[in-house]
Amino acid sequence: MVSILQNVAIDCANAYELAQFWSGVTGRPLYPDSKPGHQETLVMLEEGPVLYFNQVPEPKTIKNRIHLCLRPETSRDEEVDRLLALGATFVTDRRNPDGSGWAVLADPEGNEFCVLHSDSDRAAMDS
Repeated sequence: MVSILQNVAIDCANAYELAQFWSGVTGRPLYPDSKPGHQETLVMLEEGPVLYFNQVPEPKTIKNRIHLCLRPETSRDEEVDRLLALGATFVTDRRNPDGSGWAVLADPEGNEFCVLHSDSDRAAMDS
């Protein structure tokens, strides 16, 4: 017997608002019954587990021990610019001159996530 990954739970101060940000990141909709003020909100990913946002009273205080890594459909740098425009903040630059590496961003509540290089970035590195 094994366990099946049901969701990725993200504690937050405002479940609906943070889920809206991640809906914009992933291009996937919120759960149909989601409304402002709900203490639990889901982003319905196309495949795999859902992103589950759970409103909690305590603030985030330290670096995440688990985080999401995103592989964009466009170039990594274009995606970083798009996510910054959505409300992410830039945390750390781990990109290398050869095109490898990643950028660390944070969502509007400070949860860190990485933007990896895309398939098109990888193809350019291999050329």
